[in-house]
Amino acid sequence: MTQNTALSLTPDQAFDALYAFCAPALVRQTYLLTGRRELAREAVERAFQAAWQRWPEVARDRDPGGWVRATAYEYALSPWHAFRPRYRTAEPPPADPDARALLKALLRLPPSYRRTLVLYDGVGLDLPETAAETEASTPAAAGRLTRAREAVAAQVPALADPAVLHRRLMELASTERLRADAPTTVRISGERRNAFWTRAAIAFTVAVIGATGLTLRTAPTHYEAPVAPAQAVQGVPPAPALGPLSRAERALRAKLRREMGNGPARLAPSPG
Repeated sequence: MTQNTALSLTPDQAFDALYAFCAPALVRQTYLLTGRRELAREAVERAFQAAWQRWPEVARDRDPGGWVRATAYEYALSPWHAFRPRYRTAEPPPADPDARALLKALLRLPPSYRRTLVLYDGVGLDLPETAAETEASTPAAAGRLTRAREAVAAQVPALADPAVLHRRLMELASTERLRADAPTTVRISGERRNAFWTRAAIAFTVAVIGATGLTLRTAPTHYEAPVAPAQAVQGVPPAPALGPLSRAERALRAKLRREMGNGPARLAPSPG
């Protein structure tokens, strides 16, 4: 496609052309990363939906296909898929014993090693491109590639030759019946998802604003000390009941009335 032809395409046409060119192979590559057919399709569709949402940026990218591939790989290798009910059970393995052994060896690799191996020996990127896409230095990518090849060869000795490994990776991806949806379906579903989340965000914002306004209207304008609840006091003796005085009490009252109201004489004891 020439530059003039690309400039004459509408955004829909340019997106559909990129999808038709990249999606089928990308689904097969993602299957090598995950060993799950449905997850591979889902990852590629989500990657293209993200690309359509940011199409002006992706269309100007130096490698739009690489942008979509990196997004699909990131989504496919997310550890959160292990908590989804639909991906808790294993899918049927390939029917061919050799393909089954290769896929088993791939899935035993750490995700970073598996991704490096697929990009270099499967997709055919060179080492600097593989390092850039995996966000690693070139020596680190070379080390991952070497250790990944050694681990695969230890489980399947026939794959010790990189050329044989490359051919078997292509055969494994090609023999599986993996198809991507039509580009129009991907674009429409992505637009609907974006519209749904946009409406949800607006509704959440309105709810927060309403709750904040209600709080401001009903909140007190000054501090009011809390009033402690009434509690019964324990251990206080009951008040004595009033009654008639005894003879001794009446004699004492008469004596106190006759004596001085104050002074030392008041305090001096008298003989019985």
